[in-house]
Parts: sequence; C-alpha cells; structure tokens
Amino acid sequence: MELCSVASIISLRSLAIQRKYLPKLLGFTSSSLKKFCKDVHQPLTETIVGTSPELPQDILMDIFSTLEIPYLIRAGAVCPSWHSACTSLLSLGLYKLAQTPCLLYTSESAGDSSAYLYSLSEKRSYKLTLPEPPIRTRCFIGSSHGWLVTADERSEMHLLNPITSQQIALPSVITIEQVKPIFDEYNTLHKYELSWYTGMRVGNSSPSIFALDKLRDQLHYKAFVFPDASTGSYIVVLIHNPMHQLSFARIGDDKWTWLPPHEGYDDCTYKDGLLYAVTGTGELHAFDFSSGHAVTVEMIIRMRNMYDCGYMYIVQAPWGDLLLIWRMCEDHDLEPEPGAPVFWNTTRFKIYEFDPSGSKLKEINRLRDHLLFLGHNQSLCLSADEYPSLKANRAYFTDDSFLWTTGLKNNHRDMGILNLDDNSKEEFVFPQLCSNFPAPIWVTPDLRKMHAASRGD
Repeated sequence: MELCSVASIISLRSLAIQRKYLPKLLGFTSSSLKKFCKDVHQPLTETIVGTSPELPQDILMDIFSTLEIPYLIRAGAVCPSWHSACTSLLSLGLYKLAQTPCLLYTSESAGDSSAYLYSLSEKRSYKLTLPEPPIRTRCFIGSSHGWLVTADERSEMHLLNPITSQQIALPSVITIEQVKPIFDEYNTLHKYELSWYTGMRVGNSSPSIFALDKLRDQLHYKAFVFPDASTGSYIVVLIHNPMHQLSFARIGDDKWTWLPPHEGYDDCTYKDGLLYAVTGTGELHAFDFSSGHAVTVEMIIRMRNMYDCGYMYIVQAPWGDLLLIWRMCEDHDLEPEPGAPVFWNTTRFKIYEFDPSGSKLKEINRLRDHLLFLGHNQSLCLSADEYPSLKANRAYFTDDSFLWTTGLKNNHRDMGILNLDDNSKEEFVFPQLCSNFPAPIWVTPDLRKMHAASRGD
C-alpha cells in the first residue's frame, strides 16, 4: 500500500488518531524512504508517486501534529504536499506535542562533528551533524526545553539545539565572578585564574591557574535553560565552582550575574518567577526573579538524615508539588584503577514530596503511573499515560557524578533505567559504541527557534 493511500485512510475524521499506533499506520518502515538517521538536518527530496488523491493541508496538519519529531521530519520528506504541511504546522506555531526525551551521545565512529540521538520510543539512534566547534570536543553541562548547554575547549559556553542546529553563545566565562583572564605578551588570552572564595567564606588557598581547555574541568558543573515570562526569552542558570555556587544570565546579557551567598547546590528548577535550588545537604532555597530588580533568596526547608554518597534533585511534579530526590550510590571508587569496570554505581533513589503552599514534606515509596528523567538534564517527572513507550515507576538516569568534571573523562558511565519498586536495573543497548566523553545526556527534542537578540537595556 502506498504511503499516500495510508494517509488517506488514517486521516478520516471517524478515525481516532492515537499517538501510540499512528507511526505504524503511516508505514515509516517503507523501503522507499531513505533512513532519517543519515542526517536529520537535510530534507529528503525523494517523492512517492501514486495515484491516490492528495489530502487537504489542514487534515495533513491535524495528522502530523500527533507525531513526535523524528516521525514528523520523516513524514515531511515523503512528498511536496507532506513537506508543505509540516512546514506550515511549524511556521504557524501549531505543533506543540510533548516529546519523549532522547539520549544524546557521541561515538568515535561518527566523527568529531556528529552525535547520535537515541529514541526510547523507537529504540533506534539517529545521526546528527552539528555545527562547530566539534561536538566531541565539548562537555555537556546541561539540557532543558530542547537546548543543550556545552562548554568548548576554551571553556566557553554555548546553547545548542541539536534538532535545528541553532546555536547561541553565552556570556564569556571571564565574566563569572571568580574567573579572570590571563593574557600573554601579545595580548592574547592565554590562561584563566580561578579564585576559590565564595559568598559564605573566604578561600584559604591561592587562586589556581588553568589552561583554556582545563578550566571547564574545575569550573562547570550543571546548567539549566528556563523560559523567562517577563522578557519572553530565556534565563540560563549555572551551578559552578568553587563550592557549587549559582550564577545566571538572560539571553542577550553580556555577563554572568553571581547569586551569593549560598553554596553546595546540586539541582534547580524554575516556576512562576521562583528559582528553586536544592543543596547536597538537603536545603531548599527559593530565589525570587519576579521583581525584575535585585534577586532575593529565602530558605524553604532543611531536610535531615541525608546520606553521605549521592546527589539531590528537584523536580516539578505534574500534580503541582515539588519532588526532592536523593540519588544513592554504592560500589564507588574515588581512585579507580585504569580500566576498572565499576566506578560509580547508582543503586536506588529516595523520593520526598514537597507542597510549597503548605511547606509539607513527606517520603513516598513509588511514583505509581509516573517516571523520572535524571542526570545533567533538567530533572523531569512525566506521566506514563502520556508517553506510552516509557515505563511507569522508573528512573531513567545518566551519569552526573561531579568527578567526571574534574578530568576523569574516560571512566565508566553510570546510567540506565532503575525500577523504583525493587531497584532492579536495566542497561541501555545502543546500535553504536557509546563514548564516555562527552557524558551522554537526556535531551527533549524541540523544533522551536530561540529569539537571541539583545535585550537592549
């Protein structure tokens, strides 16, 4: 059966279009289609010639609005009318389907400028060709709302949308409070000086000097990209050393703004003008960005009985509460032998539910019909009913040990899927050999463009 004929059948108004089954009905396994994984950025021009009448654009757009991004791009490559419908859907802002997170990773066999996007819904990888600097030379320090945050070999940061290839330079690393540039005799940037003082205490040690490509191993920890309703743009929040402090910049800013005096942060989320940040010792702070002037901070809660080995996450739950999650690790070796198979091993997660309105905290044993995505990405809690390819009551996690940011780039990566009922672990199986550096990271595909113009204030 020709693809256009299939489309004619499934687009009838009497057919309930279901996200779970539509990709199979569209027949994307047809041998007439080139493989999407060759290059997601190059539109395929092969046309399917058939005798079936073409469907109206509005009906095609209704169908395509139910497809996740990999299927949507492949559908747009079938014939001119389908491509036009996909283009119109995007240009009119009508495509708003929530996407299943994918795992972005690199492989030596793909070359320095390419990465793979592993689709959990299809259990296959797509090869992406990405802009300079080469993706395999960068650290992945965060992802939110479809945007990857990277640090290059000069320790400078960029936002990168791996689906559209849009890239935006963030303010220079030398505008972070504790970083100063060192120039050589030719007035060329040569090294960086990193001071170890924080807002809580005066550093006892002298500033450290780092080569351009080594600062990122000590400075950057985790970054987030949050929509900023006050400007219609985005806020980028960076957890950085010394002592895991916070700085932020809005798109169009020319410098980072430091948020002293607190330290020791592991994770952040942003909601209604408030930046919630959780420390490794279980303190939850709220930074108020809503005034547009000075950012204020308030201590919300302080948890007790935190464990010695692991990390804290803060997640917005679909039902309105915040989840505070403690990642517990065993079999860790701070000085592993070369080639050691186990470096850092996640064994379970402890989950606490927090109601911000009532300041109530309680431990919960399971997520029932929800699931987690944790790592260097913005932490997510999703409904399994809305993402049928995912398993409920699971934690999908990648490696975000602080040790990989201090130069141990080729060690074992701690990642997988953990069943929250019995703590059993499922490994990821990739079609290609996955590189340990840059560390794989969850990315939620997004085709929207970011307005990157200066704020002009």
